[in-house]
Amino acid sequence: MSRSNAPHGDSDATATHGLSPEAWSPRTLAAQALGRIDPVTRAVVPPLHLSTTYLRDPDNAYRSGFSYARPDNATTREAEAVIAALEAAEAGALLFGSGMAAAAALFCALERGDHVIAPEVMYWGLRRWLRQEAPRLDLAVDFVPMQDPEAVRAAIRPGRTRLVWIETPGNPLCTITDIARVAEIARAAGARVAVDSTAASPIHTRPLTLGADIVMHSATKILNGHSDVVAGVLAGARKDAFWERLTAIRGGWGAILGPFEAYLLMRGLRTLPLRATAQSAGALKLAQRLTAHPLVSAVLYPGLPDHPGHAVAARQMEGGFGYMLSIRVAGGEAAAIDTAARVALWKRATSLGGVESLIEHRASVEGPGTPCPPDLLRLSTGIEDPDDLFRDLDAALTGAHGAVG
Repeated sequence: MSRSNAPHGDSDATATHGLSPEAWSPRTLAAQALGRIDPVTRAVVPPLHLSTTYLRDPDNAYRSGFSYARPDNATTREAEAVIAALEAAEAGALLFGSGMAAAAALFCALERGDHVIAPEVMYWGLRRWLRQEAPRLDLAVDFVPMQDPEAVRAAIRPGRTRLVWIETPGNPLCTITDIARVAEIARAAGARVAVDSTAASPIHTRPLTLGADIVMHSATKILNGHSDVVAGVLAGARKDAFWERLTAIRGGWGAILGPFEAYLLMRGLRTLPLRATAQSAGALKLAQRLTAHPLVSAVLYPGLPDHPGHAVAARQMEGGFGYMLSIRVAGGEAAAIDTAARVALWKRATSLGGVESLIEHRASVEGPGTPCPPDLLRLSTGIEDPDDLFRDLDAALTGAHGAVG
């Protein structure tokens, strides 16, 4: 069965004045969802396709391009096409049932005996998976300070290193990796580069244009943006044997995102540029104000000039530095936990990127072996008024300081 990320049906928008989606800005690409008009109803919102099976032609062919829902779905294709366009992904995009499913598929596509380099600071769930499951796949994994390109170069195992996994900004310490420089090192060693760009979004960083081979997102986060869909996606720079292997793994393992979730994700994608811009601006304003707060010992945010990765972030991020920041609370772990207990607007919950602002004491979540300091609180800035968010956090910090002190 042939497969493409191109949406089905005609589009009045793509013919208007000869302006094609390739000429559109990311804001227009997302809002228009590539401009597709349903050919049957003329609806401007793509329909939801729930069917699990499709009619064969009289000669038993499938000229519609669909045969069964496990490897493919029309609604899922629609969302994939928008993400691929936003990421400038020539190979297209593959949606999975979660970010972890997308990342795991990529590692499972490697050969036994391959060597992987991953960052010391990364999403804890995937770090734990690499420590526990990668050895069972006969994959060797070294964790390095990815923000230091020379550490990456030193970790290369000639003839064995096949993948360098980057996460930038790194969760939750907001570390920044120079994608272009690390990609150059990896390419010289014959290794692919995959970038977890969840905390940046394609509105602020497009890793494929910086030399990466694959970009991954937990689409649960800002791509969807409404805390009501669990999804993951891989987008590829080119179609090659490895990309075909990923496509086969998703289809064979039944890891595709369901059509209803894809439909909701498409709804979120249409406002992504507006949300990402607003959330990034709010995060920067909060970071700047919290830097001067007497009860905050450090603010971790790449948009601050004194952040060690600021220069690299300013070079590879456009229009903002992302929606995630972390603070270290004066008074230590007890004060940090008590601060999170006292907020009203901020919600004590796991995840990132939603329209509502979230706060979490990460060391408690990640447990023993975490690189996260015990006095750290991770903040995911939503679209609320940053002044309201600051007042809420200020009151919580003050209350916790009085209680602990």
